[in-house]
Amino acid sequence: MIATMKRREFITLIGGAAAWPVAARAQQRERMRRIGVLIAGLTENDSEGQLRMAAFRRGLQNLGWVEGRNVHIEERWPGGNNERLRSFAAELVGMRPDAIFAGNEAATIALQQTATTVPTVFAQVSDPVAAGLVASVARPGGTVTGVALWEYGFATKWGELLKEIAPRTVRIGVIYDPANAMQRQLPDLERSLSPAIQSVALSVSSRSDLEDAIERMAAEPNGALIVFAGPLAVAHRDLIITLAVKYRLPLLYPYRYFTAAGGLISYGPDLVDQYRVVASYIDRILNGEKPADLPVQFPTKYMLIINLKTARALGLTVPDKLLALADEVIE
Repeated sequence: MIATMKRREFITLIGGAAAWPVAARAQQRERMRRIGVLIAGLTENDSEGQLRMAAFRRGLQNLGWVEGRNVHIEERWPGGNNERLRSFAAELVGMRPDAIFAGNEAATIALQQTATTVPTVFAQVSDPVAAGLVASVARPGGTVTGVALWEYGFATKWGELLKEIAPRTVRIGVIYDPANAMQRQLPDLERSLSPAIQSVALSVSSRSDLEDAIERMAAEPNGALIVFAGPLAVAHRDLIITLAVKYRLPLLYPYRYFTAAGGLISYGPDLVDQYRVVASYIDRILNGEKPADLPVQFPTKYMLIINLKTARALGLTVPDKLLALADEVIE
């Protein structure tokens, strides 16, 4: 009887020891963690920004991170103000969070310019290697990793789509901000256009530049526009959409929220889904993994959105083939 009791006590002891790592992980998870969030271009009250952050928060919650219980999120939204962007980057780094989420390339670069060693996960970076943010997509090698905006050369699809929805097009103006890294897609886009189509590069650095660029394209017939949507274009997207309709210019955008606001057509990655993916990388970092070992991911979900109301206002008939391919048609 005594031997039996000792054996049972021994089994209980071993079982308890095996549970220690699980208990330790649970205690670690319950310790309050801090996540910094820096998003350039959008403002805190922007509906698109709220939609993306909701996806980020849901992603964290699905992985066991609950605000107020085991995680605290500090958000900073500098809009299109570069001075505030740099100030907010320094402010977040100074809080010494466990990880930082950089919502786009401008935010990521601003954080890296603070010489921070805080693990950082980015979204919406068009070419993280060329930007000097990672050593390679497979082995980032530093304190930064994340989700790239799209595959290299992706912009070549835009000219084809624009010509299909507006077949009379003979000139395509490409609106881009020279301070935004998305301009690296410009040579690939220009090479992909038909020889019958003239490409016009429209460098913009201010609201007035945007107005001048659109008016320039409207001065001659059969023109169209493609917007490389950096922080400037995002901040003034309502102006761009209004002027494009006013001058009856077919205009293609890379993101859904432009088309939902009245743009003609958009084709690009699902940015809301990217924020969800970022949450999974933040989770892995909070659980002890290093950004250096987490490969840069590329989006797997792309969306073609067509606004029929805008097409009618521009006098365009959208081909049935294009409507059949669309992920969403806005009436």
